[in-house]
Amino acid sequence: MQDKPDLAALIGSRICHDLISPIGAIGNGVELLMMDGAAKTPELALIAESVASANARIRFFRVAYGAAGGGQRIARGEVAGIIADMTRGGRLQVEWVSEADLPRREVKLAFLLLQCLETAMAYGGRVRIEKGEGGWVMQAEAPRLKIDPALWEVLTERHAPAEIGAGQVHFALVPEELRAQGRRLVAELKENAIRLGF
Repeated sequence: MQDKPDLAALIGSRICHDLISPIGAIGNGVELLMMDGAAKTPELALIAESVASANARIRFFRVAYGAAGGGQRIARGEVAGIIADMTRGGRLQVEWVSEADLPRREVKLAFLLLQCLETAMAYGGRVRIEKGEGGWVMQAEAPRLKIDPALWEVLTERHAPAEIGAGQVHFALVPEELRAQGRRLVAELKENAIRLGF
């Protein structure tokens, strides 16, 4: 019997696919304006920066929320590029340490958890994500963390009650992805640090 399709992931993939082309076209238009000798005004620079940011976010969302078939792999360089583009100029610094290619499903889970860390690190900080022989370790440190205990319980407690809005949907998706991969998450929350292992 065939598994039911993951409709949420397919919708995520479709939305990202449909948005990336027009955003890329806007970026190309800005480049053409600059090549044609248009003045590099602050407005044009802001548009170019916003397009680059939107493009990076969509690439990130495509991995985190999109469909990830069984044997699909993603290159380390692509992952590092997505993270570098997404965090450029922001308060969050992310270091990605892994071998060359990785299963896309594992990167999907790491990206969802990175969003959970990002939610807790509203004031910025550093995250180190490492894939080793024993599994994945994500270490986050920040001068100030904003941890909602009910949201973090959702990640490790099978039936943890929590009101989850659209801005925290990644917390609801992590347990589903853990189950799909047959993994268990270990989370340690401290005043200025969070450690996740799976």
